[in-house]
Amino acid sequence: MVTGAIVQARTTSTRLPGKVLKELPWGSGISVLEQVIRRLKKARSLDRIIVATTGNREDDSICEIADRENVRYFRGPEKDVLSRYFYAARENGLETIVRVTSDCPCIDPAVVDLVVEEVSGNKVDYASNSLKRTFPHGLDVEAFTMKALERSFKEAEKDFEREHVTPFIYMTGQFQIKNLEAPKEFFAPDIRITLDTTEDYALLCAVYDYLYPRNSFFGVKEIVEIFKVKPWLKFINGKIVQKKIFNSLEEELREAESLLDLQDLKRARDFVRERIAK
Repeated sequence: MVTGAIVQARTTSTRLPGKVLKELPWGSGISVLEQVIRRLKKARSLDRIIVATTGNREDDSICEIADRENVRYFRGPEKDVLSRYFYAARENGLETIVRVTSDCPCIDPAVVDLVVEEVSGNKVDYASNSLKRTFPHGLDVEAFTMKALERSFKEAEKDFEREHVTPFIYMTGQFQIKNLEAPKEFFAPDIRITLDTTEDYALLCAVYDYLYPRNSFFGVKEIVEIFKVKPWLKFINGKIVQKKIFNSLEEELREAESLLDLQDLKRARDFVRERIAK
């Protein structure tokens, strides 16, 4: 059974363009994407690593990084990421697919192996450690069968299902799924070490400055410990709101209401509140 990680990556991020090309550690000449790839190489469960990017000219640099790191790359649609995953998996003969995003440069290969184990043994169609968040945000891993991916590719119709790859699998109730929860000592859902904003980047630079010189492949244990020793690190990106997937317009409006209230935009908040009430 061929197991491969597909890392989705592009340079045209809406909140922080070019984020996967930023240096980490600061001044090291090593990009965020390279750190993700190098960490995945440490996962025992992976036979292949494929960087899945777009056909846009701006993403040529993504392919150059993949070449330098001696991993494969695939170019596909920018918005229909589900199609990009399906064709990348089919081209590389994958039977079990691991989904990792390129904005998670603290991904722990040991956690990857734990999630993959649930699928590779034909136990479930889909496994993740983020359906119910118990691990730090930024250690997110999903694994699923090629059969589940193919069915999603053929049947998923909603925009968010195709943009986010896996919602059709874990939200429709048609697949056997499992969520892996963190051991008690690693329970830290309030830690955010993913990269979406400049604040996230500042935090990641600080984490790497503390941990990388001692162990370039530090994992969840070291991450949780450094936040216990230096709890002020959470203040750096504590007000960043993580993007979410919503099933309805009403859910989106309720989230918008909360965000407007947080920014003290009371007239806009009240307008949205009235819209929800109608």
